[in-house]
Amino acid sequence: MPDTDRSHAEKKARIKAAKDRVLAEKTAEKGLVIVHTGTGKGKSSAGFGMILRAIAHGMPCAVVQFIKGAWDTGERRLITAHFSDLCQFHAMGEGFTWETQDRTRDVAAARAGWEKAKDLIRDPAIRMVLLDEINIALRYDYLDVAEVVEFLQTEKPPMTHVVLTGRNAKPELIDLADLVTEMTLVKHPFRAGIKGQPGVEF
Repeated sequence: MPDTDRSHAEKKARIKAAKDRVLAEKTAEKGLVIVHTGTGKGKSSAGFGMILRAIAHGMPCAVVQFIKGAWDTGERRLITAHFSDLCQFHAMGEGFTWETQDRTRDVAAARAGWEKAKDLIRDPAIRMVLLDEINIALRYDYLDVAEVVEFLQTEKPPMTHVVLTGRNAKPELIDLADLVTEMTLVKHPFRAGIKGQPGVEF
């Protein structure tokens, strides 16, 4: 074996041994609170990717959409048409705040979505619940972040994963979460005059 190949193999063997030692120490399991936030695209997409992964593992799951409920989205079509036996889908929103232009309606829709979310999270048979765009409802104080945090701390079953998406996640939610990912905007076609397109945006 040439020296460069031998050196490469030895280096990778050392890395693998170190990784194996670290992995051997990680034995705990728990239901995670996961937040996808930030100004970049991909927050809901990441959440739905996790839902599809749960479905692939045969894990009962559920989705509550807080803002985009009026949209005919690809993920909604896919889940309701093919995976309704494993995943409940509840579209509770009425559109973005600048579309409804009615705070009372927005608050009522957010409250209804949160009540449904609490019922789903309390059910120990459901392993993952996606609260899509709940951060928007929290940002505009349609929901009380202290209430949401307290519920997740005190009533979420120990092995249930809850995924919360939307930009401007409240600090209290970030502090509570086990996993937080911030999507950073680098470029977006909308700024170049390109509209949202099926399969990419919805």
